Amino acid sequence: MARHIAIVEDDTELRKNYTEALQLEGYTVSAYTNRPEAQEAFSEKLPDMAILDIMLEDERDGGFTLCSFLRTRSDILPIIFLTALNSDMDRVSAMRLGATDYLFKDTTTLDFLPVRVSSLFRFLDAVSKPIEQASNLVRGPLVLNEDRMEVTWENNPVRLTLTEFWMLKALIKRPGNLKNHTQLMDAANTNITDNAIAANIRRIRGKFKEIDSGFDCIQTEYGMGYRWVE
Repeated sequence: MARHIAIVEDDTELRKNYTEALQLEGYTVSAYTNRPEAQEAFSEKLPDMAILDIMLEDERDGGFTLCSFLRTRSDILPIIFLTALNSDMDRVSAMRLGATDYLFKDTTTLDFLPVRVSSLFRFLDAVSKPIEQASNLVRGPLVLNEDRMEVTWENNPVRLTLTEFWMLKALIKRPGNLKNHTQLMDAANTNITDNAIAANIRRIRGKFKEIDSGFDCIQTEYGMGYRWVE
């Protein structure tokens, strides 16, 4: 049975384009214009994934409200924010509300969106499996479980976006090896600027430092890239 994706987007043209791009990949898509319309539908039945804009008609935080509602009904439903808002404050708010991923409209093409969706469905399938020790990458107090896409530091969960997870995985696979911007972009299966990669690395560091203020395992080689040091 085809997976069911819900899109909540108030721009008519974008809503149509996203819907068609996903339908071409075999997904069943339900599209909604505003939060009340979508929330009513979600009250009856949850989709397999939700793709939300943040600003919905006259509601500046309509997508955030909808995300909170969805999280009261499911802990594992993949929720993607696809938005024009690119501030760290909005991104942090989204992740704290339980978003699975946060994408920018100006860098997410109609070819890339279905690829990202497929990656998230693999994540959903992975978290339904029992944890296997063999799937763990262990680097000192760091444990990265590839199957479940989970990271812990000193037994505390580190909540990363998919982009951050894949970048971290690339860094720790071979500690000490330098990863340049192109290699990190390829590892994250995305197409972003060098500044965006640097911002992702800062956020990864910040999430570890929230747990361990002395964390310093990600080393910057200015103008070259990054490496994991133990």
